[in-house]
Amino acid sequence: MVGTHNYELVVEWTGNRGTGTSNYRAYGRDHEVRAAGNTTTIAGSADPSFRGDAERWNPEELLLASLSQCHMLSFLHLAAVGGVVVTDYVDTPLGTMELGRDGGGQFTEVTLRPVVTVADVSMAEKAQTLHESANAQCFIARSVNFPVHHSPEVRVASSQA
Repeated sequence: MVGTHNYELVVEWTGNRGTGTSNYRAYGRDHEVRAAGNTTTIAGSADPSFRGDAERWNPEELLLASLSQCHMLSFLHLAAVGGVVVTDYVDTPLGTMELGRDGGGQFTEVTLRPVVTVADVSMAEKAQTLHESANAQCFIARSVNFPVHHSPEVRVASSQA
């Protein structure tokens, strides 16, 4: 596993309404994201605040999804090798982006809020502590220049109604 991994995809703009970018309102922000081997194309756009289509994924949502997915996959790996049986995992991450006067912006923080269900009460404490290790192993969290916080909740399957 040690070494370099390269990732390549295609982002294709599909928002030319006939006059290209002749003015700010003349073009759509729609685009498609594809990768070799993937059978699903992601329909993307800009955030609706920036004249995008609310029914398509925007880059900010995709960044948030990447952080959440990476953390979940790291967490599940650590749980599996650490003897913690996870039966359910749902995250509702929250990202904060601030815009500057120059029109540029950046994320200032993300909080992952996973609700993890484990098979037995004896696994709950260890499941709670695995989030810190998962964050340290997550490739995406290690690559961003803003803090990624965690507000996890652990539930026990046998105690749910």
